Amino acid sequence: MKKFTGFEHGMGIGGWLTNYKRFNVLPEERRLCLTVGDMEHFDTYITEKDIKYIACLGMDHIRLGFDQIVFEKEPYVYREEIFGHVDRFIAWCKKYNINIVLNMHKAVGNYCDIKEDVELLDDEELQNRFIALWMAFEQRYADDNYIAFELLNEVRNVDPEKWNILAEKTISAIRTRNKDRKIIVGSTNWNSPATLKYLKIFDDENVIYTFHTYAPFEFTHQRGVLQANTLYYNRVMPYPGDIERYRDYYRLVYNNDEIYKTYDKMDIEFIRDSLCGAVDFINQHPDKILWCGEFGTIRHADIKWRENWMRDVITVFKENEIPYCVWNYLSTPNDGNRFSLVDDDERMILSDEMAKIIRGDF
Repeated sequence: MKKFTGFEHGMGIGGWLTNYKRFNVLPEERRLCLTVGDMEHFDTYITEKDIKYIACLGMDHIRLGFDQIVFEKEPYVYREEIFGHVDRFIAWCKKYNINIVLNMHKAVGNYCDIKEDVELLDDEELQNRFIALWMAFEQRYADDNYIAFELLNEVRNVDPEKWNILAEKTISAIRTRNKDRKIIVGSTNWNSPATLKYLKIFDDENVIYTFHTYAPFEFTHQRGVLQANTLYYNRVMPYPGDIERYRDYYRLVYNNDEIYKTYDKMDIEFIRDSLCGAVDFINQHPDKILWCGEFGTIRHADIKWRENWMRDVITVFKENEIPYCVWNYLSTPNDGNRFSLVDDDERMILSDEMAKIIRGDF
């Protein structure tokens, strides 16, 4: 597989320009509105000190998530003060030799954790706004080709061909202005490795492909409050762990334990199997770059279990030469799935061992 030079091991930043609220709690008419509190949060949440620390951890790139509504004052009109925050972020990254992925984490019509009345992939006007925002980014950062654009985070479980069409339109629009921009495209079903096979492959060496992994979900999202099944089961899940505990989750939640019939233990072999779709993609497209843009564990899981899981996942990545970006640096109390790797107060990594693991130093 081709190398994603400068993007070998990175850190995601959520909680700043995305995941700053629990949108599922808000009434529909307030979900797309910003308040003075939101703007104050954007002003202060991430500073140069954070970027310097991420560089000190040995990360070579940062994936910065943002929401469309944070930039859009109204359709096709953008907030200069938010672009100003990104300008400063880029300057800090330059200072500390950190490469950048700008990721549209939530687009109007594709909030990965909220069902909306009008879907992005079914509405031409929403698609035009989506493309226009990326063109605004391209116009502003035309000379900064070390910045990669990740078109959309976790497209829902929709018709893959609809997403392929919009991705192609967006890439074509960006290519009218910049032939060298690195553009990252993920698959449907929340960037599942299993749906990479449905993703359009572009005759373009600067298109990079991506997936996410959180398997086993009942471990990585254990006792999570945003997903009905983990909230309902409400049980501590060790890793590695007794397979019977995982079977019990599926019996109770899905009335089915077939998924774990062939396993004696929840360990790295399960991780390897869960990533078969990614490995198949690499084997079928050796001239393309495949990057894991997101993986992690909920913060309240035991730190040793988090380390064990992270080590196993990165081991499989290293076996297959997959570059990666962990999720995530810091999350706000408003984020229902807190995946933070640093503490809230001092913003220091939760363990020295975790610091070694995430940079692949094991």
